[in-house]
Amino acid sequence: MIDITLLGTGGGMPMVNRFLSATLLNFKGRKILIDCGEGTQVAMRKFKTGFKAIDIICITHFHGDHIFGLPGLLSTMGNSERTEPITIIGPSGLTKILNGLLLSLSYFPYDIHIIEEPKKPLGIKVGMGRLEIEEINNSDDSMDCDMVVNTVELEHSCSCTGYSFYVKRMPKFIPEKAELNNVPKEVWKILQKGKTAKYNGKEYSPDMVLGEERRGIKLSYITDTRPTEAIVDFISESDLFICEGTYGANEDLDKAVANKHMTFEEAATLALKGNVYELLLTHFSPSVDEPETFKENATRIFPNTVIGYDGMRKLLNYR
Repeated sequence: MIDITLLGTGGGMPMVNRFLSATLLNFKGRKILIDCGEGTQVAMRKFKTGFKAIDIICITHFHGDHIFGLPGLLSTMGNSERTEPITIIGPSGLTKILNGLLLSLSYFPYDIHIIEEPKKPLGIKVGMGRLEIEEINNSDDSMDCDMVVNTVELEHSCSCTGYSFYVKRMPKFIPEKAELNNVPKEVWKILQKGKTAKYNGKEYSPDMVLGEERRGIKLSYITDTRPTEAIVDFISESDLFICEGTYGANEDLDKAVANKHMTFEEAATLALKGNVYELLLTHFSPSVDEPETFKENATRIFPNTVIGYDGMRKLLNYR
């Protein structure tokens, strides 16, 4: 299960009724933060999400409405006696940007690990009381992961990255099948995890005890971009597709093109083409005071569309 909180749904500049871009994922008691716009700390306190358990921060790009809250948050985490390392992921140039943002912060009581422009999927495991992340080099590596993170290059006015988070679901364990195949009970737990096992000189494989493959949970997060065919493939079959809806009105398409953003209609078209289950719109322009006013521009194309708001929570579970 993934517990999602929209901390900020605004884009461009801070508004009195809307925080800037930030989304928090709670997974097995630990947290992943996507973007960290100005005011993210305040939003965390307002919506009572906490911040001490954040192990991974995913940055989509380096515009201020997505990163200006980062120095303050990292400083507060340090002042709160955090000692476990934090991993920050982002597009090309991440290291340089972080060095500039954190110039005035001379000391952190924890290490910051940087993954810049990842070329391979990233595997997340829950270990040692926190989320550990590393590149996946082969299929065997992915078997040991609790979550797999993939990225896609987007089309914005600067380097921009989209993210997907996939939580695997192991096939159902079937005791009757194990007994039929004379699999000793001593290796059942190993096979349940999808690994082969040896016992008394004989090798046993997971297919001897497991049923058919079962779909997991997929969350895709795309913001600050024009629609592209690469996005369609990337978000395919997502349970939840969180997407920017910078402009609600179709009449603002020229602005969307010029500023490399999307309209509600364009986001809904991506959701339809990607065959996602639910579309959640976020990242609204300051000019879009009441996003619900434009909801029909999305729902007439993709009916299962939800308008995001600050503090909204979504629980993703296996379907």
